[in-house]
This record gives sequence, C-alpha cells and structure tokens, in this order.
Amino acid sequence: MNVKIEPSWFEVLREQFEAPYFSQLKDFLVTERSQNICYPPGSLIFSAFDHTPFDKVKVVILGQDPYHEPGQAMGLCFSVPQGVMVPPSLVNIIKEINADLGASVPTACGDLTGWASQGVLLLNATLTVRAHQAGSHQRHGWETFTDAAIKALSDRRSGIVFLLWGSYAIAKRTLIDQTKHLVLTAPHPSPLSAYRGFFGCRHFSKANAYLALCGQQPIDWTRIG
Repeated sequence: MNVKIEPSWFEVLREQFEAPYFSQLKDFLVTERSQNICYPPGSLIFSAFDHTPFDKVKVVILGQDPYHEPGQAMGLCFSVPQGVMVPPSLVNIIKEINADLGASVPTACGDLTGWASQGVLLLNATLTVRAHQAGSHQRHGWETFTDAAIKALSDRRSGIVFLLWGSYAIAKRTLIDQTKHLVLTAPHPSPLSAYRGFFGCRHFSKANAYLALCGQQPIDWTRIG
C-alpha cells in the first residue's frame, strides 16, 4: 500500500498498514471523500506523525477527532492554521500555560507546529472527519491504528509524558506502561469542563520537570505559531 507517512513511523506501524482493517478503512475513506467533504485534506492526515518522528517524541497530547469546520483541521490535535480563529479549548490551554509558567502567550494564534517540531505528538484518536459532523469517522478503524501508535511508544520508548485530557483520552492510559512513562490526567480544556480541574493542573511545568529529570530538553510551550 502506498502510504505517505514519516519513514520511522511507517516502520513502526507497517503491520497496521498491512492489516485487513486498514484496507477496509481506506475503502471507507475513498467512499466518504467521493460523497462528502472531509477534513483534513489527504496530504495532512498523517501530519502529527510527519512533524514528530517516532524517536523524537517527548510528549503526547491526545485529542478525539479533527475539527469539522472549513479551514480548521490541519492534522494536529487542538491546532488550527494561522489566521483561523482560535477554538475555545485551545484558548483555555493557552490560558493554563500562561498561569502555569508565568508566560504571556497571546491567544490570537492557534498553530501548534512549534510544539510538534520540539517533540510533542499532537495525535487525534480519529484522523479524519466528515464536514460539520463531529465523530462521523469514529469506529471505522482509526482508533485501532492510533492505539497501536500509542502502544508502540509505550513499549519501545521510555521517559515520554502523556497528557490525557477528558474521559475519552484518559481511557487510553491502559495502553501505557506507567513504570516507564509519566501519565498526567485532567478534565478536558473545553469551556464545559475546564473549570473542573483543567485550570490549575499545571501539566506544562510538570511535563518539563519530568523531561529534565530524564535528561531531555524541556518543551518551550510559548512557541506557538
């Protein structure tokens, strides 16, 4: 199968690409794209992997599925291209960074490629979505694929920080060996739940402290845009 994805990730996930479920997923996506507008564009489906090679991953942030309105989805969870209005959940993430680190990151830009290039894997559990229909591509195979990616990081690497926000992401902690990695959980940063414990979680300073303890370069969380 001709899959365009960063080479180190292709080697790690080769068996997934060759599995029957992935062939069925591909057929589903071909049909979906022939009948509906879907996001992100095909070239950006694997952006999280392309920006952050397997051996460079320091932190994993897990989202659920891509943004489903025009111009938003760019293959990185929570991230939107420059010039696009910053979604409320990301506004709250930036607010927590500012409070946690004493920073002054503006909420005018939501492009998180600066994090991805430092080793933050911004992974959605489902990598595509039909326009205007949140969750429309769930349970078609993407979760099996992204679970395999999380499990591979857990099994083959050590010293990674997993930031799991909200019940959906927190459920993925069963895939992670917590004797080898740091798992931090909190409510989702959406306006509906951020005040239930996301604000004040201090995940960004905790992640950097752990990375430093493991002899790794901390993340500059102020590098947005």
